[in-house]
Amino acid sequence: MEMWVNFGPQHPFTHGLWRLKVKVEGETVVDVEPTIGYLHRGVEKLAEKRSWVKFIPYNDRLCYVASMGWTEGYVGAVERLMGVEPPERALYLRTITSELQRIASHFVWLGAYSIDLGNFTALLFAVREREFILDSLSRLTGHRMTYNYPRFGGVARDAPNGWVERTIRYLNRIERKMNDFVNLMLDNETFLKRVQGVGILKKSVAKEWGVTGPVARGSGLKVDVRYNDPYLLYEEIGFEPVVEKDCDCFARYMVRIREIYESITIARELLMRLPEGDVMAKRVPRVPPPGEIYYRVEVPRGEAGYYIVSDGKDVPYRVKIRSPAYVHIQATKAMMPGCNVADLPAILGSLDVCLGDTDR
Repeated sequence: MEMWVNFGPQHPFTHGLWRLKVKVEGETVVDVEPTIGYLHRGVEKLAEKRSWVKFIPYNDRLCYVASMGWTEGYVGAVERLMGVEPPERALYLRTITSELQRIASHFVWLGAYSIDLGNFTALLFAVREREFILDSLSRLTGHRMTYNYPRFGGVARDAPNGWVERTIRYLNRIERKMNDFVNLMLDNETFLKRVQGVGILKKSVAKEWGVTGPVARGSGLKVDVRYNDPYLLYEEIGFEPVVEKDCDCFARYMVRIREIYESITIARELLMRLPEGDVMAKRVPRVPPPGEIYYRVEVPRGEAGYYIVSDGKDVPYRVKIRSPAYVHIQATKAMMPGCNVADLPAILGSLDVCLGDTDR
């Protein structure tokens, strides 16, 4: 007999305030219906009531574990409308902080995913290493999680004395400790049984649904805004996106593990090359001229896009935000039918959704 069962909207199961209706026949999932809207804050409409610069802090709160990337998306879009180019040192700092934020965000996901699947020790490992990144970012920005750091034409403040050396030491430490973390999970037979061959999202299906980020790269799609449409200094770095081809929860897990190593390498290289100079452009318009733009960046969960329209006034005429998690939640309809009920936490956790940017 088939019946519908509600999962959520309690946070621990769904990793955010949303609901998953699941049709089951015995222990087998037949169909799912994701339901969002419990956290809607109307941030896109708030943008039309705030001045251009006053809307910057709102982007930090779209996804507070990945705030630097979201603010970079808005600031970068407005800079292109204004025709403003930040100084080289500011570009370095914004690229470095974007990669530090990616590491911190992936550690949040890895810790949460580990405890979802019964490994409390791995959660402690992930939280411990993330604290070193948060310490570095707080010394730079004055804030622990919502930084308000990228600004039109540059950054809010320069790096303090000793920050570069301290951050490099942190990255070296994390790189060493990552081996312990990886071995702790890959030597765990229970973990491997719960993620390997589970939550299959084939390459062709992933492309049809429009998924991006680690979810897409875990299905063999070589899509990464930093690679396909470079911004900041990513074209100079010359890296290759991390891609896995097994299309399951384990592939998405390994993509994020390998991306932590990749982000450490990128951030460390840029820190060692950080040039001297100004961190803010000499002249920045208060208001962009009339026009429209779509600008995208690679946040830890995938492609974050901003479509912005200016009519030359003190406030944006229109701000439309593209959330990667919004797409990934819908893609559960392609991933879950046919699996067991016990597989749902592994599949949901592998998506790393964030409801702050989903319910905009």
